[in-house]
Amino acid sequence: MNMSRREFMQMLAVASAAGFSLASCDNSSQSGSDAESKSKGIKPKKSSNNMYEKPAYGNVSLLHYTDCHAQLLPIHFREPNINLGVAGMKGQPPHLVGDKFLKHYGIPNNSILAHAFTYMNFSEAAKKYGKVGGFAHLATLIKQIRAKRPGALLLDGGDTWGGGSGTAVWTDAQDMVDAQILLGIDVMTGHWEYTYGHKRVKHIIENDFKKHNIDFVAQNVVDKEFEERVFKPYVMKEINNIQVAIIGQSFPYTPIANPKYFVPDWSFGIRDEAMQEIVNEVRKKGAKVVVVLSHNGMDVDLKMAKQVTGIDAIMGGHTHDAIPKPTEVSNQSGKTLVINSGSNGKFLSVLDFDVKGSKVAGFKFHMLPVFANLITPDPAMKEYIEKMRSKKVTFQGESFVMKDKLEEKLAVTDDLLYRRGNFNGTFDQVICDALIKEQDAEISFSPGFRWGVSVLPGEHVTFEHIMTQCGLTYPIVTLNELSGTNIKAILEDVADNLFHTDPYYQQGGDMVRVGGLKYEINPTEKMGSRITYMELDGKPLDANKKYKVAGWASIKKLDKGTPIWDLVAKYLRDQKTIKKISLNEPKIIGKQSNPGWQAYP
Repeated sequence: MNMSRREFMQMLAVASAAGFSLASCDNSSQSGSDAESKSKGIKPKKSSNNMYEKPAYGNVSLLHYTDCHAQLLPIHFREPNINLGVAGMKGQPPHLVGDKFLKHYGIPNNSILAHAFTYMNFSEAAKKYGKVGGFAHLATLIKQIRAKRPGALLLDGGDTWGGGSGTAVWTDAQDMVDAQILLGIDVMTGHWEYTYGHKRVKHIIENDFKKHNIDFVAQNVVDKEFEERVFKPYVMKEINNIQVAIIGQSFPYTPIANPKYFVPDWSFGIRDEAMQEIVNEVRKKGAKVVVVLSHNGMDVDLKMAKQVTGIDAIMGGHTHDAIPKPTEVSNQSGKTLVINSGSNGKFLSVLDFDVKGSKVAGFKFHMLPVFANLITPDPAMKEYIEKMRSKKVTFQGESFVMKDKLEEKLAVTDDLLYRRGNFNGTFDQVICDALIKEQDAEISFSPGFRWGVSVLPGEHVTFEHIMTQCGLTYPIVTLNELSGTNIKAILEDVADNLFHTDPYYQQGGDMVRVGGLKYEINPTEKMGSRITYMELDGKPLDANKKYKVAGWASIKKLDKGTPIWDLVAKYLRDQKTIKKISLNEPKIIGKQSNPGWQAYP
């Protein structure tokens, strides 16, 4: 294996921080991926402080990852410093950041886990601990955990096929489908999967998944004409002679948050009454364990756990919340565990149940950060990823080798680039600035997507980094004239989606990112009253005046135009260096008293 001294020392530092020891090195003269898998030199101690040595417990085990957003390689991903909760959600998980998050979960500051779960000292810690995720590393960890847990199921919470990947866009998601098969998933639900279109989704399920005995479940997606379920609502699995029901819950607002022309004949929704009927049905069929594989978002999951009885655990996603301990929600029949497993392949959740008689008698839970420097990549997955990325494809009339295109260096960044957070991140700011310059606009809007990886100061921004921020199936850039009244209405609508006091009216995602325009927001106000002030170039926005507004990812069908990734790439090639970014963050009224906000330099 070829490893620089710096990489070797970084590996030792990460291993020491995580409770690993230096074991004897394999001095084999073999070369290639097999040699790499045998000569890492870092092996786990048989001790309780090794984060990956988790003894099996009970007789039913479930492994869960979600929202990987087609990230097959290890990446950096900064957690938010702004994740505001309102009303009863204020100060409760997942709406805790920074110091308050660490204190709530008893995680030491400046530790490897503090880096995994918070934004704090991100750039320095990322250099120390290295990248996270990567399907080859995730595959190794899954195999290790499964080896001690016979019959364990691997659940995929959705947002796997896309939303942040060039190879996914260019292969029509086949790159991720093949990776899922190789990873060994058992059950899946969806959200961004639907943006490939209903025909493509059904084709994958009825061919690739069927061939490999993978179940796609979603109780809340029905045909508009006959109101019949489009997918299996649940699947019954037997684990160590115990009947386990996995009920699917796809993202309820898919045709609102994403273009409805992708799924013109399907209706979505939360449908908690139908969920209760399904829970009752599987219990009658003998299910001793009932788990909902959800893509609701955590606040919605927490409410559903109160509303619907008989669920042992909701293993959720969509809002990218990395929660190291389940939230136990009391309801009329007992308690439901609510689990959210982060994003980007950064975490693997392991839920062990001890089932006695007809019910769960106990549980243990582990949320394992996937540190690439601590885990030997699985040779088969590593080889698949390398070969897939090296393929030549033709996309929209252009033929290219995917790896070559993705590795183009566009600019160097002096600042940390990130997206995740309720308001503008620095990578969002780059996109907004690019839209204004390249479209000659006064204002720019960029969607509040929670996907998109981070780039450390001093690193090159590559075309692949752009695709992690912009890679979706409706990327066309737009330029419109909007009045001040229209602009306020847009901001109010998105803010209500994010800060509504009833979780069932939230749609996940973050506030639309804004360039040029400055505004004030009070998240605790009601619809129509949250945006308290707007200005452009130091002057209040005129309600009746028209402004040139650039954007992308329109829910209207656009067949022609410039893809956002090409626009941003051109902007970065011209810039060459990204200087310290002036973040266009709104003035947030009441943020100082909210545990979901912490200052970030």
